[in-house]
Amino acid sequence: MLTQTTTRVLEPSDLAAALEVLDRDPVANAFIAARVQVAGLDPWRLGGEMWGWYADGVLTSLCYAGANLVPACATPEAVRAFADRARRTGRRCSSIVGPAEPTAQLWRLLEPSWGPAREVRAHQPLMVTEASSAQVRPDPLVRRIRKDEMELIMPACVAMFTEEVGISPLAGDGGLLYQARVAELVGAGRSFARVDDGKVVFKAEIGAATDRACQIQGVWVAPEFRGRGHSETGMAAVLEYALADVAPVVSLYVNDYNTAARAAYRRVGFREVGAFMSVLF
Repeated sequence: MLTQTTTRVLEPSDLAAALEVLDRDPVANAFIAARVQVAGLDPWRLGGEMWGWYADGVLTSLCYAGANLVPACATPEAVRAFADRARRTGRRCSSIVGPAEPTAQLWRLLEPSWGPAREVRAHQPLMVTEASSAQVRPDPLVRRIRKDEMELIMPACVAMFTEEVGISPLAGDGGLLYQARVAELVGAGRSFARVDDGKVVFKAEIGAATDRACQIQGVWVAPEFRGRGHSETGMAAVLEYALADVAPVVSLYVNDYNTAARAAYRRVGFREVGAFMSVLF
């Protein structure tokens, strides 16, 4: 039994305790929980290590260390321990992302050795809803993308990622990892779009998903179709799919400066319940 505060890499035998921590906040922890529920805690299957913080022998905080560094239910003491471990291992991630307060503390501790970041998005409102839109009629033309439509949806996904993140997902490995992730969502029936005359007008995905909560991501409207309400009617349609087929709570997070998107999501029925923060390298 661990009797002092300590941090260590979790092992498959720690799965039940890790899931108990993640279940404290199923919305904020959806990204990590979804990965752990599928892959367990084996680093090879998980795509990274799961660090655990113990206080008086009890697992209380987590930090996923893979392509992203993501704290979960992290107390200030746990964040300091995670930062110490991250400094020792060196930066291997492309971003730090998570609930705003612990993520901000983690970045303050890591910035002297990991900085500068390419961009810091300090306040990204976290929005949720448990009901279909009462004000916006879902677009009946929004549908699931089929497995044989990868060539149709990929250009829209690349355009969205490049516009949102500021770099192309095709850089580095030629887009192999990104294409695999898009294919995974398409194969799982969690990629949606409105397609008019062979062109993607609106698209979005249900990314992280557990039986408690799921997260809509990658919302995008083709530039020539913007300003016509497609983001609202499209989101209302994806929301109906999510509530019917995936989870009882649907969430998303959005950049605070994107006032148009925040207003659109509110009209669809989402409300702000917290904030995330992202540090991009």
